[in-house]
Amino acid sequence: MARAKANHIPRRSSRSLSAILRANVFTLFNLVIGVLWVLILIFGEWQDSLFGLVIVANALIGIIQELRAKRTLDRLAVINEAPVRVRRDGQEREINPRDVVLGDLILLAPGDRLLVDGEVVAAEGMEVDESLLTGEADPVHKRQGDQVLSGSFVVAGSGAFVATKVGTDAYAAKLAEEASRFHLAHSELRSGVANFIKYITWLVIPIGALLIYSQLSNSADLRTAVTGAVAGIVTMIPEGLVLMTSIAFAVGVVRLGRRKCLVQELPAIEGLARVDVLCLDKTGTLTAGGMDLDQVLPMGEGPVEAALAALAGLDDRPNATAEAVRARYPAVPDGWTARSTVPFSSARKWSGADFGEHGAWVLGAPDVLLTGGDAYDRATELAATGTRVLALCRTTSLDGTERGEADVRPVALVTLKQRIRPDARETLGYFAKQGVTLKIISGDNPLAVSAIATGLGISGGDRSIDARTLPHDDPARLGELLDTHTVFGRVSPQQKREFVTALQARGHTVAMTGDGVNDVLALKDADLGIAMGAGSPATKAVAQVVLLDDKFATLPHVVGEGRRVLANIERVSNLFLTKTFYAIVLSLVVGLAGLTFPFAPRHSTLTNALVIGIPAFFLALAPTLERSKPGFVPRVLRFAVPAGVLCAVAVLASFWIAQQGGAPLLQAQTAAVIALFLTTWWVLVLIARPLTWWRIGLVAAMAALFAIGLSLPFVRDFFALDPSGLPNDLIAVGISIVAAIVTSVAVKVAGTLRA
Repeated sequence: MARAKANHIPRRSSRSLSAILRANVFTLFNLVIGVLWVLILIFGEWQDSLFGLVIVANALIGIIQELRAKRTLDRLAVINEAPVRVRRDGQEREINPRDVVLGDLILLAPGDRLLVDGEVVAAEGMEVDESLLTGEADPVHKRQGDQVLSGSFVVAGSGAFVATKVGTDAYAAKLAEEASRFHLAHSELRSGVANFIKYITWLVIPIGALLIYSQLSNSADLRTAVTGAVAGIVTMIPEGLVLMTSIAFAVGVVRLGRRKCLVQELPAIEGLARVDVLCLDKTGTLTAGGMDLDQVLPMGEGPVEAALAALAGLDDRPNATAEAVRARYPAVPDGWTARSTVPFSSARKWSGADFGEHGAWVLGAPDVLLTGGDAYDRATELAATGTRVLALCRTTSLDGTERGEADVRPVALVTLKQRIRPDARETLGYFAKQGVTLKIISGDNPLAVSAIATGLGISGGDRSIDARTLPHDDPARLGELLDTHTVFGRVSPQQKREFVTALQARGHTVAMTGDGVNDVLALKDADLGIAMGAGSPATKAVAQVVLLDDKFATLPHVVGEGRRVLANIERVSNLFLTKTFYAIVLSLVVGLAGLTFPFAPRHSTLTNALVIGIPAFFLALAPTLERSKPGFVPRVLRFAVPAGVLCAVAVLASFWIAQQGGAPLLQAQTAAVIALFLTTWWVLVLIARPLTWWRIGLVAAMAALFAIGLSLPFVRDFFALDPSGLPNDLIAVGISIVAAIVTSVAVKVAGTLRA
């Protein structure tokens, strides 16, 4: 560590303080608003410069919220980091991944992820999956002297290697330097908002120039010309849209963090809302991690107990099956020393060892090891009840068994009790109500999986398929079978990945849960990978979401939070872009016709605060169960464009009629402000639907605040309002009512159109 050779890699879950400050302070909108603010301070009155406070508010709120999210993510990321087993000074110990140093001797077992590069010094049947690095799905056997790369993980066997490259020198760190860098979101939502901002920026430049030229050319008063131009440009900028998006994402992370749910990539928040298919691995999700040995049923002659004890005692870090057997038979009998072993893997579904004079023994899935007979039939009957069944067999050759050429004779059947999660039924019921289709995918016997699914009340749980019968070279047919069936047994790790791809090809947004090393490939390829906190380090490394407390019941809250974020950001986008479009229409008409702009910056500040800024903050954080649908950008445009155009028409009509009637500029501007508030307030009502009690209170409070502002002399003076021209004000109210009715119809009609 003193030589800077420790394994220090920046966490992908959050960005640095300096990056947060830069992202929230040095923005294009802050620059534009800052320049306009300086112009108003020079040429206008200070009351018209209030919009400049938006820069400070946006930056402070954004920084505070993102720092909260950073603290939550960093704290949970530390909890999520699986310790690394090393041997130092002849003793085994567990250390923090960041404390690994160059030259450390690192010990490996199934499910362990390689955090650094190194050279293998010991290997006992060790197989390493390098698919995340190379794309090749087949595990690679590693022997002494072989090189291993960070980013791969152990799927079978055990071993040890010496760290030769750590930290940012390691292969995976270099490979992922750009890919895993923190980003707020890379999604339809985020790209949609970014596109809005980009196009609006290009519109602001020419329209703003036209407006400035028009106001300077047609006004003898420089102060009025500058304030009018600034009012139009400021209103065109949806300055709070990015802020509200950031806040919604950050608050979502903090809320999930309180439930011990680590969101490793913020785009996962959107994925949560779009999920319509949830693939569940039975073990570790529907069932708890551990198992209990139930019965040992002799099916032939042989030392059953001794063989089971010897097989279970082979691994220093046994899997759940070996632990259950070891709990019943803890002592390995004398003389049962393994000459060669084949470690368990999800692909082969059995493990075995050659014990010399005691013969070669294998323990694994009956329908994999056996081809028929009484033992096979009995195992099938037991599996149909939901019991997990293993076959203990003698074999003439371990290598021959792997190739399917050896003589394998059953000696006993072993049954294991699986622990159903107490929260499983309620959680599954939630997804059924929310329209999320469930797919139970497991490496176990399909009859056993089907029995558990049926017992938990999963629709279609009684129809199971043995994945070994599924087509491998016909993705379309595979997709059809996945759509029509719910339970799949004897699924290989590669098939889980194929399932995810086939479902995605049929237009589904797929979430995959898992806890074992056999789930890694599917978790990585799914739209949303969800790992259990007690799962293997490899699964937690590739998943976007980790349930640290291992509670399956957290999933509804995870999905609900995603839906809340997306639905509310769409509402907020409707608000801000309605403002942008009415400002664009106003600026174009005023600029081309050579008119005076109908209101000043302070008027815009007042209405924007009451119908956009304050309501948007509450709406962005409100609870909702709406499932997100694709087409975010077209939907927002179908609402914001007609609503914005009609608001602009109402404002221009009110202002023009007042001026034609000989009203002073201040009274004409007041009529325009009344029309602007009432039309945009009605847009707020439409967006806030369904009108629950608190939403009714919110929109009513905004109307009350505006009415109070008109009635209080010091508020009227501050915001330069003169409601004494009652006829013009009443005309503005009438125009606003008509505009509100037309807006309701236009938005409804536009909403029925396809993008």
